[in-house]
Amino acid sequence: MSKYELAVVLSAAIDDEARSATLDRVKDYVEKAGGNITNVDDWGKKKLAYDIQKMSEAYYYFIQFEAETDAPGEIESNVRLMESVIRFLCIKKDED
Repeated sequence: MSKYELAVVLSAAIDDEARSATLDRVKDYVEKAGGNITNVDDWGKKKLAYDIQKMSEAYYYFIQFEAETDAPGEIESNVRLMESVIRFLCIKKDED
């Protein structure tokens, strides 16, 4: 199994309940793809480098997980369809 990190940027226009529900759905997608979540970092609300969809702020989350090599593609295809996710990126972490 390889180690991955999924960065998710959520819209600041949604309320706290919707934001936590969206994060839970992202975690479910990771687990359904066979991933084992090791850590979730909540960076909170941050200013964006440039406006995205007329928003200047968003919520940042970083999810570290272990999974097989085909899992990131499956996770990305599900996260791509979520309306409140304005940006995401999944990277493979270096083996230490």
